[in-house]
Amino acid sequence: MYLLKSIFFKTHHISCSLFTAVEKKLPSICFCIFHSNKPTINPSTSIHLLHSKSTMASVSILHTLFGIFGNAAGLFLFLAPTITFQRIINNSSTEQFSGVPYPMTLLNCLLSGWYGLPFVSENNALVTVINGVGAVIEGLYVMVFVMYAPKKEKRFVGWLVVFVFVTFATVALVSLLVLAGDMRRCFCGFVAAVFSVIMYASPLSIVRTVIRTKSVEFMPFFLSLMVFLCGTSWFIFGLLGNDPFLYVCNGFGSLLGALQLILYAIYKDNAGNKDEKQAAEEGGSAKGTGAVDENKQAEEGNLTAAENDKV
Repeated sequence: MYLLKSIFFKTHHISCSLFTAVEKKLPSICFCIFHSNKPTINPSTSIHLLHSKSTMASVSILHTLFGIFGNAAGLFLFLAPTITFQRIINNSSTEQFSGVPYPMTLLNCLLSGWYGLPFVSENNALVTVINGVGAVIEGLYVMVFVMYAPKKEKRFVGWLVVFVFVTFATVALVSLLVLAGDMRRCFCGFVAAVFSVIMYASPLSIVRTVIRTKSVEFMPFFLSLMVFLCGTSWFIFGLLGNDPFLYVCNGFGSLLGALQLILYAIYKDNAGNKDEKQAAEEGGSAKGTGAVDENKQAEEGNLTAAENDKV
């Protein structure tokens, strides 16, 4: 019995000692367990995260700024042909100006404006704004051009306008009724990029005329400059927004605008030489006419003198 009591008391003493020790250590154990679930952040990692956030904010600001600059350059690009159309209205003729760029630009405005809508692509509202304005302006250009164009050119531009509206209606209906999400964005972006390249390539007929005639008379400098600035602005906008449907086609437009500016720098003096040659020819013909008139007057004087002598 004595042995059992001594074992019981020793066991009770050990258990109480253990309980007391655990009770004293419990707050520190809980603290360690609680903080062991939280990830430890390295100071260098936190600095890197802050730097990444500031970089993203800077990219977002630059993205918006280049979008605004692209809107301004695009507006000037759309208004650049007003000089050409003032000449067409004054002369009541389209002369050798091509009617292809205006329907193609109209189609590009419609498709690009559609691509920039929020339910098609994100963060491209500025694309929709400028292309909506451009569609209205280009529509007016097409109407004026058709009004003063020759019958053959008028028919050709009319068929181009039909093609423009059929193509846009098809793309819009397919994207709304058949596609959704990323598929809709990729489809609309791809089609808009293709026709943007076609729009930028439409002045190549004028470039061919410039090289053939060695004159920039029918390739206005302001229009070429705006093509370059607009293409460059939207190219950078697309790069900052990581949107290949914007930066690929507008990069092509920027290169084509640069080509037009180079051709203008090469052949700009030929227009002046042409005008001087034409003026010289007109002056020579005037002198020749004056000499003929003088000879006629001398002959008439001689005939009058002869008649007086006879009398």
